[in-house]
Amino acid sequence: MNKKDIFIGILIGIIANAIGLFLAATLLGKGDDFLTVIKAANEEGFLGKLVSLGAILNLIAFFVFIKKKQDNRAKGVLLATIFIAIFTFVIKL
Repeated sequence: MNKKDIFIGILIGIIANAIGLFLAATLLGKGDDFLTVIKAANEEGFLGKLVSLGAILNLIAFFVFIKKKQDNRAKGVLLATIFIAIFTFVIKL
């Protein structure tokens, strides 16, 4: 059960980040569609910052799991956030 909860947390962390990325791109995209904003962000060199903004929703998921005393799922969200941070670092290189 331990590994299953951690995997669920990782999955929720990645989904929350994807939703956050979509929201950030939509709000900051000045009316352009999602793919256009992502392409422009990649060309202008701020895709990493946009992905990092998307990770803010992981905070909400993390604290919800902590409040519900689902520590293993919170660990999964934390692992997903660390993975996203490493991914952002690789994008910047």
